[in-house]
Amino acid sequence: MNNLVTVSRLSKRFGEIQAVRDLDFTVSQGEVLGFLGPNGAGKSTTMKMITGFLDPDTGDVEVAGHRLSRHPVRAKQSIGYLPEGSPLYGDMSTLAFLHFIGSMRGLSGDTLRQRVDEVIDRVNLESVVYQDLETLSKGFKRRVGIAQAIIHDPPVLILDEPTDGLDPNQKHEVRELIRAMAPTKAIILSTHILEEVEAVCSRAMIIAAGSVVADSTPAELAARAAGDGAWIVEPVDPASVDRLRASLEAAPWVRQADAIDIGAGAVRVIADGDADAPSKLRGHLDEGRIVIAQLYRERARLDDVFRDITGGAGAIS
Repeated sequence: MNNLVTVSRLSKRFGEIQAVRDLDFTVSQGEVLGFLGPNGAGKSTTMKMITGFLDPDTGDVEVAGHRLSRHPVRAKQSIGYLPEGSPLYGDMSTLAFLHFIGSMRGLSGDTLRQRVDEVIDRVNLESVVYQDLETLSKGFKRRVGIAQAIIHDPPVLILDEPTDGLDPNQKHEVRELIRAMAPTKAIILSTHILEEVEAVCSRAMIIAAGSVVADSTPAELAARAAGDGAWIVEPVDPASVDRLRASLEAAPWVRQADAIDIGAGAVRVIADGDADAPSKLRGHLDEGRIVIAQLYRERARLDDVFRDITGGAGAIS
């Protein structure tokens, strides 16, 4: 594997608070790493150390073959960074800002103009090209932040909450952009949106209190959810949800039956005798003349395992 990011025993303390402790991981070309954790877990602190914005107390980072401690400029040249909050120069126009960032990244002349045009098109900024950044909506500011991160086409992208403030259509566009760039880059993506991890990440790492507590694919992590053998029953007639719930709750082998907001309405059932549950449920409903549209096992969710693993740990972000 072509490791483009190697984090070795990275630690950072702020006073009495140990924000990050002995982190070790690698990210290879083609990987999109979802960097997860509760508020205060150390995600943003770790990303700031990987990009050289913060110096670690101990440990080191290698980016595209360059040790950050020995060759900081070369390492930083290999990174595109979207920091938390997407800070911008408010008195600049979108176009002027992207030209400025491109020139700071070593681009000039026709190459600079071409890259500016390309990122404006890729992130859909045409409508605000001549608008001052301070007048942009939060969503457009985030898109400008993404544009500056990719303008020099770096092999490594560090994106802190890349879809924060975007509407559903804009989120979809950013996710498609990440998928398109993924094969040639190593991407670390911090997010609180677990749906985003399942949608675009090939790998998910969960940290709590500054330490890695899980590292696997999103599907493998979701499979770790403890679960309770729940089944979802969706009636044909949405108006019959309450009747369905009451009927199932009355069955002696049903431990719990709760109405839930899925589609037009459904009932979540926990029953004794897991292997026999489907036939028992169908038989009971047939006797009660309740017609159902679907009966299926509740899918393990990444947010379940996230809550189980982290338990609310963390001190600073």
